[in-house]
Amino acid sequence: MGASEFGNLVHRWRDRLTPGDVGLTAGLRRRAPGLRREELAQLAGLSVDYIVRLERGRATRPSAQVVASLARALQLSRAEREALFISAGLLPPRDGMVSDFIPAGVQRLVSRLGDAAVGVFAADWSLLTWNPTWSALHGSPERLPLPERNLARAIFGDGAAQRSLHPSSPALADDFERSIVADLKHARARYPSDRRLASLVRELRTGSVDFARLWKDATPAEHTSSRKTIEHPEVGAITLDCDVLSVPGADLRIVAYTAAAGSSDENKLDLLRVTAAA
Repeated sequence: MGASEFGNLVHRWRDRLTPGDVGLTAGLRRRAPGLRREELAQLAGLSVDYIVRLERGRATRPSAQVVASLARALQLSRAEREALFISAGLLPPRDGMVSDFIPAGVQRLVSRLGDAAVGVFAADWSLLTWNPTWSALHGSPERLPLPERNLARAIFGDGAAQRSLHPSSPALADDFERSIVADLKHARARYPSDRRLASLVRELRTGSVDFARLWKDATPAEHTSSRKTIEHPEVGAITLDCDVLSVPGADLRIVAYTAAAGSSDENKLDLLRVTAAA
């Protein structure tokens, strides 16, 4: 299959989704069914121009990360995801590798939890998808190159991910960082052939003294509910509850930030969400 087949698949699967399926407001004057290219670009973290070139067959070599991002945004099944990879001239992800696949039910859950800031992460703590409230709270991940959309790089790295991170002060910062490193060490043992994960661990062990120290002593650690105060450039300090939920059978983590009902922090989170949607 050539690039035109890839573009046809993207266009066909874009047409079958509605804005409501992905947590967006439909608005008025929609002339065609499905998602607009602008909406797909927003969901996949790509430029509108690139989506146009892909659909028209002018961009012929999408990377595996681009194809995976489109598959998530289009809410594809495993079989459809494999077909999209093949149409791009790529091998579908193999078993034994860190999976970026998000079940449709998890995608719907993320899109419908508008009051919370929700992000979904792979086993290597790469950010796979997020809702608009997450972007309002943390800044849009779309501004970052795909490799930099990683929580471990944001905490321990020195690149774009780290520079984009809003200052925060969790009550038990070291415990949180230790749990991230323990997750990566467990993932490294579980997915020994995954190059993306191996490269991430090698980079951080070499470049971060703190990561190297925690890696040496890392033992399995459970994520517990915590409270974090984030210094947001628009609303100032905002204190939220942070919960990390596991998705059985998918090796995914859902991170959710919520505010206590009736609190000033809830008002700040509401203001960020409304402002971002305006």
